[in-house]
Parts: sequence; structure tokens; C-alpha cells
Amino acid sequence: MSSASLKTRRTSFVEFFAERAIRASGFVAIAFVVLIFLFLLLEGLPAITEVSISNLLSTRWYPTESHFGLLPLILGSVLVTLGAAIIAVPTGVLAAIFVAEVAPRWLREILKPMIEVVAGIPSVVLGFIGMIALSPLVRVAFNAPTGLTAFTGALILAYMALPTIISVAEDALDAVPRSYRDAALALGATRWQTIWMVTVKAARSGILTAIMLGIGRAIGETMAVMMVTGNAARMPLSLDSLFMPARTMTATIAAEMGEVAQGSTHFHVLFMIGIVLFVITFIVNFVASIAIFRQTRRSARLLS
Repeated sequence: MSSASLKTRRTSFVEFFAERAIRASGFVAIAFVVLIFLFLLLEGLPAITEVSISNLLSTRWYPTESHFGLLPLILGSVLVTLGAAIIAVPTGVLAAIFVAEVAPRWLREILKPMIEVVAGIPSVVLGFIGMIALSPLVRVAFNAPTGLTAFTGALILAYMALPTIISVAEDALDAVPRSYRDAALALGATRWQTIWMVTVKAARSGILTAIMLGIGRAIGETMAVMMVTGNAARMPLSLDSLFMPARTMTATIAAEMGEVAQGSTHFHVLFMIGIVLFVITFIVNFVASIAIFRQTRRSARLLS
């Protein structure tokens, strides 16, 4: 057998092995997600038989008195996450545009590593900084009774989501072909018109992915939120709720799971909170995937 034939057979074997390994990795990842969800169902569904639906949908969370209302926790998570998204999304997208399109190369080479370093700061460190430095500023600036508020948590979560949004959005902008920019400038568009009407639109699916990844980071964060939001399970229905203590679903699980008796009603309700959080995260990612797929399909039609 010739050396060329042996090389071809070796290459075919490597390609076959690599293809099977990649496919197996994909199935393993899906299996892990399914197993996690099944475990949550196994431990959380008994709460439905042990606690009435009216109790679960009530507005009071006080497990020692058998009050398991999930609404304050769900609304607290929504309030903090929306606050973080309102701050982080425009700031992150504009920062990505600056890094990718406006900043000179020497400044870009400095900013990109700095953004990656910020992404690596542990959440417990950010929570500690929020407790010591940020919460007093919030209390004084807004004349609040305490600085441990939903707004403080939103600021910390926005800071944590920014590196993800900036990095992914900047990569999406950088992937837009240079010919798009040159064609727009050749047609008489200004630099800003080229950036906003051509580059950003061409990278819209990638920017949307960056936004959803950032929001996903905010939804799932635990330690920093638990440290700076005050952990008060109250209904955030008034206009000043943003500057009052709140409690999120993740913080509730982290704070109470270590002290609850295994197999108790409280234990099962905490897993029910995990199911709700899993479903919310799945819905957010599913909606984002549909939006990205439609945007990619629309862009392909325009290019064809």
C-alpha cells in the first residue's frame, strides 16, 4: 500500500473520529440539560401536592409559617433584571460600537483586554464592593432608608453583564465585511450613517445574541444579588420599589437551601423556584433564538 493511500486512510479515520466526537459532545450537552430539568421536576413537583396553588401564588414568602408565595420572588427577579438590562444594553452596545468602529487601533488593543479582565472578576468580590462602596452612595443620592436596594442590585448586574455584551457585540461588528463600509462611504454616507445604518444592521443578529447572553448572565446571578439587594421578600408594585429592598429567586435558593431539611415542604418549594427559573431562562433563550433565526434568514434573502 502506497504512502499516499495510507495518508488518505489516516485522514479519513481522523475526520470520522472527530465527527463522531463532536456529535457525541452535542448529545451529551443536551442530555445534561434534560437530566437537570428532570431532577428539578423530581424534587420540585411534590410541592404542588404539599402546598396549595393559592399559597404558591400568594404575596407572602415566610416558610417558617408555611407561607410560600412565589410572586414577590418572581417580581423581584424581574425588577432587578429589567433594571440591569435598561442600564447594560444601551451602554454595552454603544461601547462595542466605539471599540469596533471608532476607537483607534492602539486604544482598541488596550480596551479589549481590560474588558476581558472585568469579566473575570468574581461575583462575590463585586457584591462586597457593592455592599461597602455602592450601597452608601445609593442611600445618600436617593435619600433611601437603606442602600441595599433593587437599584443597587441592578447596577451590579449591569456591570457584570457589560463585558459579555461588549465582547460578543464587538466580535459581531468586527465580522461585518469591510466592503460593506466602503460601499456605503462610496455612495456618500457619513461615517456615523455607515456605522448605524450598515454595520450595526449587518451585525444585528450577533448584537441580539450579545444582549440575550448578557440578560441570561443577569437572570442567573446569585451571590452579588444576594449581598446588595437587601433580601426582603416584598411585592415591588409601587413607583419607589426600585429603591427599596427586594429578593430574587436565585438569592432565595442560595440563602435557604443550606438550612432547609431535605425532603420537607420548604425543600420542595425551593426546587419549584428552580423550575420557574429554568422555565424563564428557557423562554428567554428560545425567543432570542427565534429572533436571531428570523434576522439571519432576512439578511440572507437581502443578500441573495
